[in-house]
Amino acid sequence: MLRSLSPTSLGVLTALTAYAVYSIADAMVKGLGGELSVFEIGFFTTLFSVIPALFSKPADERWRDTFKLRRPWLMGLIAVCRTASAMLITYSFVTIPLAEAYSLVFLIPVMTIVLSVVVLRERVGLERWALAIISFVGVLIVVRPGFKEIELGHITAFGCAISAAISVTAMRLISGEERKVTLFALPGLLTLIANAIGLVIFGAIWPGWMLLGGLLVCGVLGGIGYLLQIAAVTLAPASRVAPMQYSQIVWALLFGALFFEEAPDAVGLVGLTLVVAAGIGNIFIDGARARIAGRWAEYRARRDQPEPSGFDGPGPDPV
Repeated sequence: MLRSLSPTSLGVLTALTAYAVYSIADAMVKGLGGELSVFEIGFFTTLFSVIPALFSKPADERWRDTFKLRRPWLMGLIAVCRTASAMLITYSFVTIPLAEAYSLVFLIPVMTIVLSVVVLRERVGLERWALAIISFVGVLIVVRPGFKEIELGHITAFGCAISAAISVTAMRLISGEERKVTLFALPGLLTLIANAIGLVIFGAIWPGWMLLGGLLVCGVLGGIGYLLQIAAVTLAPASRVAPMQYSQIVWALLFGALFFEEAPDAVGLVGLTLVVAAGIGNIFIDGARARIAGRWAEYRARRDQPEPSGFDGPGPDPV
């Protein structure tokens, strides 16, 4: 079944899977936040995220080639942005409700669409711009700046959105050029170093075995999600992959209600509904365009097909 999908459709499906995996890891991070500092969570989850890479490294690539960069400036930008987004959103998950953190993180697709037009020169239709604006309005309704107290966690979530959008766009620019070991290991190494510095400055305690097991699962899930995200932006344009981020709002509501006693009010639900509707609208736009393009190509093929040579109409009735 997967073989029958176009590269773009497969990229979208891969992105949906990546964000589902990320959501599970994010909920676990929030649960661990009451026991460990942000730097401890970041350090150990980053360390354990290497495990999936050990089993997914291409046979023709070597770990020692991680620093043999073909696009050093872009790869450095990706590493810095990945580090910033990971540290910022960890703080947000620990300090504010999941739904509110995600609603701000969902500005990533809006910013990525803008960057895909400005930087990647991708064509984005008016309907997609309209949906991006709707999602932005939905985020404003959820957060309600000026009507609700804005905490530092909201600011860090917004910073995460900016960093992640730049990272996604840059990954699209170097698609197929950098080694997979580089795309995975370099951002991870920088994130590990940054969190280690935080541990040295602010101090840390060694987590117990239960906590260490939770950190292990978080790290492995985060590594799998990142590998899937790399695959998604390689297969599909950034403007198609980005809206799949909206699927995380479903997971945020589910995990928030089940484990953290977090339930948005009626106004917040309206905002979240707008965000989800905009994301689904992007999916339907892509599907409708694909169907129209396929039918038009089929019609053109039939219309342009030449008649067999020497055909002068039906022959005489043999009876």
